[in-house]
Amino acid sequence: MKDGASIKKLKKMPRSKNAVASRERRKKVLKLAKGYFGSRKNVWTVAKNSVEKALTYAYVGRKQKKRNFRSLWIARINAGVRPYGLSYSEFMGKIHKNGVELNRKVLADLAMNHPDAFKAVVEKVK
Repeated sequence: MKDGASIKKLKKMPRSKNAVASRERRKKVLKLAKGYFGSRKNVWTVAKNSVEKALTYAYVGRKQKKRNFRSLWIARINAGVRPYGLSYSEFMGKIHKNGVELNRKVLADLAMNHPDAFKAVVEKVK
């Protein structure tokens, strides 16, 4: 083997960074950060953290929305059956026993917007 100088002359390959994909990824995140205040909308690291946190909140919020609506429907049904001398739990027990196939969403809508129809349902299960 010759002297070590010939080894140093070997060229190294340039590192591939794939700038196209990196830029697309950054553009996608910065587009999601549109409307944020200050550096959250245009500084990559800050925007990335903000968008990540926001997407986490959005995921959790979709689960909480279902809980909140169910509790709202229960409150409306309870308020609707009280004038007929029933509690919510008694009413729902009788609904299931009589085989009435109406869910809480529909019952709450009837109690709020169609009191005559709701009264007919209450009288049927009483």
